Amino acid sequence: MGYTVIISEKPNAAGRIAHALAGDEVKKVNKNGAPYYRIKRNGKDIIIVPAVGHLFVLQSSNGIWNYPVFNVEWRPTYQNKGSSWAKKYYKNLESFAKEADELVSACDYDIEGSTIAYNIIKFIFKARDGKRMKFSTLTKPDLVKAYDSASPHLDFPQIEAGLTRHNLDFFWGINTSRALTLALREAGGYKTLSTGRVQGPTLNILEKREREISSFVPTPFWQIELLGSVNGQDIQAMHAEDKFWDKQEAERIYRKCQGKPAKVSEVERSEYKQFPPPPFDLTTLQRDSYNNFGYSPKQTLDIAQTLYEKALISYPRTSSQKLSPKIGYKSILTRLSEQSQYKENCDLLLKKQKLWPRQGKKDDPAHPAIYPTGNKPKGLTDHQKKIYDIIVKRFLSVFADPAIRETMKITILIEDEKFIALGVRTLEPGWMEFYKPYAKFKEQVLPQTKSGDTVEVKELNFLEKVTQPPKRFTQGSILKEMENLGLGTKATRAQILQTLYDRGYIKERTIEVTKLGESVILSLENNCPEVISVELTRKFEQDMEDIQEGKRKRDEVIQEAKDTLKKILTEFKSKEKNVGEVILEAVKESLKEENTIGECDKCGEELRIIYSKATRKRFVGCSGYPKCSNSFPLPQMGTIRALSARCKTCGLKMVSVKPKGKRPWKLCVRCGFATTKKKSKKKKS
Repeated sequence: MGYTVIISEKPNAAGRIAHALAGDEVKKVNKNGAPYYRIKRNGKDIIIVPAVGHLFVLQSSNGIWNYPVFNVEWRPTYQNKGSSWAKKYYKNLESFAKEADELVSACDYDIEGSTIAYNIIKFIFKARDGKRMKFSTLTKPDLVKAYDSASPHLDFPQIEAGLTRHNLDFFWGINTSRALTLALREAGGYKTLSTGRVQGPTLNILEKREREISSFVPTPFWQIELLGSVNGQDIQAMHAEDKFWDKQEAERIYRKCQGKPAKVSEVERSEYKQFPPPPFDLTTLQRDSYNNFGYSPKQTLDIAQTLYEKALISYPRTSSQKLSPKIGYKSILTRLSEQSQYKENCDLLLKKQKLWPRQGKKDDPAHPAIYPTGNKPKGLTDHQKKIYDIIVKRFLSVFADPAIRETMKITILIEDEKFIALGVRTLEPGWMEFYKPYAKFKEQVLPQTKSGDTVEVKELNFLEKVTQPPKRFTQGSILKEMENLGLGTKATRAQILQTLYDRGYIKERTIEVTKLGESVILSLENNCPEVISVELTRKFEQDMEDIQEGKRKRDEVIQEAKDTLKKILTEFKSKEKNVGEVILEAVKESLKEENTIGECDKCGEELRIIYSKATRKRFVGCSGYPKCSNSFPLPQMGTIRALSARCKTCGLKMVSVKPKGKRPWKLCVRCGFATTKKKSKKKKS
């Protein structure tokens, strides 16, 4: 007798689906080192088997390391070096392929989740179709509803868009990365370089900002500042002209006002409503998380994913800023009120006659905005607690009343010269009380005064200033810029940014493009600008949206991409050496920077990360060898590079150690201690 196989994207989700659908007993089975679940529902045997993300990846069927490459095929992920962990999940699914008489996709309802399930159904189960569960939370009611009302067919529009995206990303990534690497090799350098369909244009945006900053010529300007008091309260006002670009004119007015009496000529007040922010979509969550906690976009997404898998929040990979009444506003608020830190505000909202959330402009047909489920959290890490708290408070704030704020403008006359003092204050906090401490607005309270009041002038200052260059992008602002330009998707932008860091193309939290990143963009810009074209990337993004909406076919978009790439790469190949020579010097400088950690405390030469071919081990040694044999040991596993951050004790650069598949940790080779993101501990000798 056959059975139903439900395919989930991850093990945690499989467990929640099993317990939600089971009438009574849930049997968890560990096979091949991976779990699956057996349950009965309405007399039907059901097996819930997890994948662990993509169990199939695109690979080139051409073994020659060259370009262009367009012959690709889907292969099991576990066949790739370093991905053997995926084999146990593959084997578990494979063991149920023969007797399954019904297949159900319960992977995340988005392009990636749909593609994951489709490949499993096609290549492991040798089937063409299956049912589709659609849910936005891993709570029992949502999962039961998703199963009982599952679509009779897979979501093929999303699948087609997903397959197209994988092909385009693979074609762009493998071909342009090989082209760069071989160009460098042609010039005599050896380093694996990478770029991609979205990675290149994003780096180009960051590099253009660097050029704007470096080419910026400051322009001098002058201001006249009044510091005084009205009715015993301090006041600060600026001349109404604000910036004077003519120094002589500024000096003339400054002299004119010196030593002269000042009076209030006009007081203007205006009240306005400050409405709550819309609910979180992924991008705004990542931006608020970065601004409040300093978490990178990828870190925020990873944390939000764990909260989703714990059934504490809805699906985070959403571009929606809208909340449907179907989620049950009152029910969620009632459950949240059982958590002491949210009880007071939840009770206030539950007293309202109607619960109407503030809605944003952005929508997502697959998922609503991010919201808490109301389930009570247990055993959260500090990072998880912070992300959970900001999501809950954002959710509460969207139901709250607008804040009432007042702007105030005081005009002060000295002779016939106007000085302006501007202030703003909150009269009724409204939603701001619900979003504490994340609601941050400037409060500038001005003295209570009226027309005719005397202003005691304590200081009249002549200020000389210069205009400032544009600011560098932060991790939050570049994410917003990518969204505005249509680069990448809500689910991929954080990883693209992280890849630029990992490749050594950018550095620092306030993003700086490295010499290597600059040279890659410069070489491509001068020889092959289409590779870093924002317009071309955005065009293909639109094509994929059209596929999802049924307006275009996958095959024609892929063929168009191939034709475009062939033209680009033919031109690139003719200029290979020119490209490589531009990059070569930057690569040398980059490698030196990555491997130099500071001054030797014995002889004053440089301490460098060294790999010994004789011992096949790496260590930190002195460039003054053999005269100086000062050295320090290093871990032998993982990727190692010197960081810009220095040890507070000895001043050497910290060393980053990144084991494959694990979080990086930092090491000071001289002081003998290591740090992780969670805590510091003594290094074992």
